[in-house]
Amino acid sequence: MGNCSSFTLPKWGSKLLNNGIVSIDEDGTHEGIKTIPIQKACEFTTNSVLCVCIVTWNMNSKMSVEDVTKLVSSNRKFDLLVVGLQEAPKSDVSQVLQEALAETHVLLGQKSMQSLQMLLFGSRSSEKYIREMKVDKHAVGGCGGIIGRKKGAVAMYINFSGIRMVFVSCHLAAHEHKVEKRNSEFQHISHSLFSKYGTPYAQSADITVWLGDLNYRLEGISSIPARKMIEKNRQSKLRGKDQLLQEAEKGEVFNGYCEGTLSFKPTYKYDVGSSIYDTSSKIRVPSWTDRILFKVGHSSGLDAVLSSYESLDCVRSSDHKPVKAHLCLRVRSDGDAD
Repeated sequence: MGNCSSFTLPKWGSKLLNNGIVSIDEDGTHEGIKTIPIQKACEFTTNSVLCVCIVTWNMNSKMSVEDVTKLVSSNRKFDLLVVGLQEAPKSDVSQVLQEALAETHVLLGQKSMQSLQMLLFGSRSSEKYIREMKVDKHAVGGCGGIIGRKKGAVAMYINFSGIRMVFVSCHLAAHEHKVEKRNSEFQHISHSLFSKYGTPYAQSADITVWLGDLNYRLEGISSIPARKMIEKNRQSKLRGKDQLLQEAEKGEVFNGYCEGTLSFKPTYKYDVGSSIYDTSSKIRVPSWTDRILFKVGHSSGLDAVLSSYESLDCVRSSDHKPVKAHLCLRVRSDGDAD
């Protein structure tokens, strides 16, 4: 676990390292989304790390106290916990999480927009490290999302012990053929969040994390062949058909962001109450709709390690599986090797 009091931001930038520690090159150039390896354990020393656990889950408007509790394991070696929910029910999910975390963490902030929710928890001593916090939301779609389930994003900016972080939890347009609509929604959200404060959010953050049901699908493969590959644990062969990676490679979305390797099974669409892919007449193609991506500012002076990126197959009350990531940040010191 981190020791938050050790953080002071340096004035200089950092370089891209080749050992799983990620920071962005000084020129800011990147082609698409950079897939990074998972480091099984955070290699940073305990007095120089801030660890953030990030969870995204489309709840399908169903409430299971047991499954919500599973989102936070008993092994809570993180300073901050960010939970983004899509299609959240009207039940008080926040209260369930607060009760589950009561011994170790407290609720620091939250933001909601209809069925979109974001909750930020910190260790019990963390409130004193908050220097600034802002929240915002942006709806997309027809009539501002009034008709049907609202799509868009809720977001939180926090300056935590001198580290400026932005978390964006979003729900983008559904259906395989609406790729351009998803791209457009991403752009609208990116340019609109926190605009009332006068500074685009990405320009003021040391690290930006997007999480949510991005709804990008697998393209160019039908459902049965895709399922057979997954059954044989060969889902890595499907990554080349992932729309999000394809669109990012074209420079349409998430240019310069990082994501862990998609080694887990596609998280959508399951029969509710099971880990069996869609058996309805639509037999939808399994897809990695639920994602967590991050970008470290090139002049932030931060290094980042992704020590886990996984889906929670044990959660079965929704047609989506939650996705969870564990991200550790370190401020580089003058003694670090170039």
